[in-house]
Amino acid sequence: MSKPYGFRYRSGQYIFLQCPMISPFEWHPFSITSAPGDDYLAVHIRTNGDWTQELKRIFVENYFTPHMNRRTSFSELGAAEPRPTPAPKLLVDGPYGAPAQDFRNYDVLLLVGLGIGATPFISILKDLLNNIKLADELMDLAMETTQTSRSEDSANSFSVSTASSNRKRSYRTSRAHFYWVTREPMSFEWFKGVMNEVAEMDKKGVIELHNYLTSVYEERDARTTLLSMVQALNHAKHGVDIVSGTRVRTHFARPNWREVFTKIAAKQPNSTVGVFYCGAPTLAKELKNLSHEMSHKTSTRFHFHKEYF
Repeated sequence: MSKPYGFRYRSGQYIFLQCPMISPFEWHPFSITSAPGDDYLAVHIRTNGDWTQELKRIFVENYFTPHMNRRTSFSELGAAEPRPTPAPKLLVDGPYGAPAQDFRNYDVLLLVGLGIGATPFISILKDLLNNIKLADELMDLAMETTQTSRSEDSANSFSVSTASSNRKRSYRTSRAHFYWVTREPMSFEWFKGVMNEVAEMDKKGVIELHNYLTSVYEERDARTTLLSMVQALNHAKHGVDIVSGTRVRTHFARPNWREVFTKIAAKQPNSTVGVFYCGAPTLAKELKNLSHEMSHKTSTRFHFHKEYF
């Protein structure tokens, strides 16, 4: 959607949407999946009920064909191919705070999303990616300034390096681990663009992406082993995962969460880890217990936050 004038938000927050064409009284909450630095406002909507089904019908019938899968811009679609039906007006209420918005307070992030519960973390991944790009640009600028200022006044180079270091200090997070667990293989299409962009831009390995598909056989099943072998060969040869269609490898069965926490604690000693979970309540208890347990057993401190979808 076009970004309302003066609209500001933080990654992890959500908004309420109303479509008067469907109902002038209904407001529905959706996590913001665009990053604060983007020039547009985006949400991902799962069709699960009368209102969302009707919203999908309006767009599919009037603005794009069912097989298209891309970001929608009202002005772009309207200009490219005029339609007799006017573009539906969407009213925005928000943004509203959510646990994930405080992600910058932690050294390391462990983001866990179940199904559509991954949406609050997409904005965070985009925000981290934008920060990586900004850091690279500042580094290039500092290098250029250093080279050109050797014969000039050294005060100029000092001001640039100070500005870049201040920008870096304002962003505490140094690493993120994103675990997306879903039963539906087609779900990986939702954020395909973001996954590929992170895999391509994140040269320093700041963001780790892990996709898990739970609707296949158990992890040590012979059929799963064979599928994993085929997948590994294809990924090594073409660099693309056969399940998700992205550069991110898809694992089968459920993650071993104790192993995940143990590895993070070993790699990030004396760090503060923000554990953010969004999905059904079933997994929240296990993640909360592991956060408390590993905080007492290791030098790493895990702080658990949750929201239910």
